[in-house]
Amino acid sequence: MKNGRSIKTSTRICAIIGNPVEHSLSPAIHNAAFTELGLDFVYVAFRVEDVKHALSGMRAMENFRGMSVTIPHKIEAMKHVDTIEDVDRHIGSINTIINDSGNLLGLGTDGPGALKALTDAGVNLSGKNILMLGGGGAARAIAFTLANNGGAAAIEILDINETIRDQLTMDLTTGTNAVIRSNSMTDHTLAKAMAVADIVIHCTPVGMHPKEGVSIVPATLFRPGQVVFDIVYTPLETKLLADAKSKGLQIISGVDMFINQAILQFERFTGVDAPVGVMRRVVMEHLKS
Repeated sequence: MKNGRSIKTSTRICAIIGNPVEHSLSPAIHNAAFTELGLDFVYVAFRVEDVKHALSGMRAMENFRGMSVTIPHKIEAMKHVDTIEDVDRHIGSINTIINDSGNLLGLGTDGPGALKALTDAGVNLSGKNILMLGGGGAARAIAFTLANNGGAAAIEILDINETIRDQLTMDLTTGTNAVIRSNSMTDHTLAKAMAVADIVIHCTPVGMHPKEGVSIVPATLFRPGQVVFDIVYTPLETKLLADAKSKGLQIISGVDMFINQAILQFERFTGVDAPVGVMRRVVMEHLKS
């Protein structure tokens, strides 16, 4: 099958849903992995606004095995699945759905993927002040994972959406032992937070299509010794990362989190070990082309 793929009535379908979704490399990375292992799977992308009916369609289709969920549906999708793993129910967002004979299981791979990206880069979270820019689905997963596993001194969350920000702050405060702070995202609060942040994690869509070349952090706010992690992975080096790099800071691209979480998704979709080398190579080839 490596030399040519055949779509049959038995072929199992996986997909990514989001809006926008045109930038996604998920089809390329998963299809390359399916082909490498000779698996009878195919992966496609759908721009979706109506999450409820999209998941009803998934439930109704016997061959529809797995779904990746991206911006802005990671919280909304929780309302329309049957079962959610305990840790992910506590987090309050999911990015993966498994269809098991019409029963939809929701879970998350963003948090573990981000933590692995940080640890692989040699970043020690213990005693550090972490600044989270954005409070949506991916930010929730990362914040909970770091609060439970990182040993950070404090996590501060900035977001322009008061409802989302306050809900995440309350959930982290009641659900973890971490020190949590939050504020509205303004020029003043951003400057104040950047003055004490050791690790900056950007979790908004700013910097990806159609907002390439834009950063929500002015380059003048960076300080020596900071680590800057942008979960956006297209483009490979966002303006945020380029500005941080120009200041001599350690940067971590969203591609590392993306590959890590995709590996975990692949293994849940298929039940077999992912061909990690192939998946990384495909992503890097697409991003550098």
